[in-house]
Amino acid sequence: MARRPPEPVQVIKQRRDAALNALVSGVPYISFLGIRFDRRGDELTGLLPYDDKLIGNPLLPAIHGGVTAAFLEVTAIITLSWSWLWEDIESGKLKLSDLEAGRLPRLPKTIDFSTDYLRTGLPRDAYARARVTRSGRRYASVHAQAWQDNHDRPFAECSAHFLMPRSDG
Repeated sequence: MARRPPEPVQVIKQRRDAALNALVSGVPYISFLGIRFDRRGDELTGLLPYDDKLIGNPLLPAIHGGVTAAFLEVTAIITLSWSWLWEDIESGKLKLSDLEAGRLPRLPKTIDFSTDYLRTGLPRDAYARARVTRSGRRYASVHAQAWQDNHDRPFAECSAHFLMPRSDG
């Protein structure tokens, strides 16, 4: 029995990048804030590049709390969606042409979201990672942390619960 040769690495990377780009570009607020994602295998790191429009209190100056919460929520939703779609992306079930055309399953819907502000978000780039703590057919739970200069000193974190999209629709 002959084995099918493995796909070229470039094809796999192109499919992964197209899927991530489709997820991120499907939400206009993500591009408004300037949030980008760095992908290493199945791990995503959110990047919120510094911009003057992100400052809430110019006297401190500090990143606005709403921007911080939005950054954490976006990171949680994209990470959850990425982990949920990973098998379909890797198997090729999601076609590259569909991904590039922006045809992806719906995103999870936020049920509740709680943010802890641990310290001031300084006027510089911020990073965030989310960890899916539970994921079922109907419900998922995610924890995310945001940091700036030191990963071990987060300036905010969140816990969130999401309603998962139905797989039949």
